[in-house]
Amino acid sequence: MQRQDARKPLVVGNWKMNGTLGANEPLLAALRAGLDAALLTGVEVAVLPPYPYLAQVSAWLGETPLSWGAQDVAAYAEGAYTGEVSAAMLRDLGCRWVTVGHSERRALLGETSEQVAVKIEQALKAGLQPIACVGETLADREQGLTESVIAAQLAPLARLACVGMPGQLVLAYEPVWAIGTGRTASPEQAQAVHAFIRAALSAAGFDGAALRILYGGSVKAASAPALFAMPDINGGLIGGASLVADEFIAICRSAASA
Repeated sequence: MQRQDARKPLVVGNWKMNGTLGANEPLLAALRAGLDAALLTGVEVAVLPPYPYLAQVSAWLGETPLSWGAQDVAAYAEGAYTGEVSAAMLRDLGCRWVTVGHSERRALLGETSEQVAVKIEQALKAGLQPIACVGETLADREQGLTESVIAAQLAPLARLACVGMPGQLVLAYEPVWAIGTGRTASPEQAQAVHAFIRAALSAAGFDGAALRILYGGSVKAASAPALFAMPDINGGLIGGASLVADEFIAICRSAASA
């Protein structure tokens, strides 16, 4: 299947709550050196550090084709919300991307799909490109509930299309049972869910043909080629492997040659 220009592969490194100023520097230097201009004609690459390191990442990547963003955003534009970080603030720091609704935030912090939709609206209004995460637990999959669970997570996003706010929305399918476990959905399992997501959002009014859908779930250099060969998988949301420069660069190379 020929990918459309709008669906240029995207690989996003989610550092989660990892890093120090000292440890980040050699990682960023290696990414600058290893992700050359020729490679980046075939893949878009972004890094999502914890909030305190956004300035450091900006300084290292600001003059390169690499982009960066944040791991979450407030559901509020401004005001008395101690500890929150608004979309406008992230944009002010040069962020292009923000993940919203990561399974860890849903499971550990009780974030709802409606809250996720509100955060996406804030991101789009500020000119950020949100990466909306959806996925099922192992219990959901074993009970045959994968599609119904994901449909419920996608449902609040329908209003974005209805009010003309699809923007540059990216989806990330991350089966909860494969995050940080070393387990990965088979390429066929991942493809089936990606195709379902594309069809569901197309039915809701989004331009499904142009939508980028990433796979996230213990992606490694060894598993990336087969995953990225699937027609509806347009890149990856990479966790632990994004902290290892050689591994992350190899994943990006796989996406570029998919």
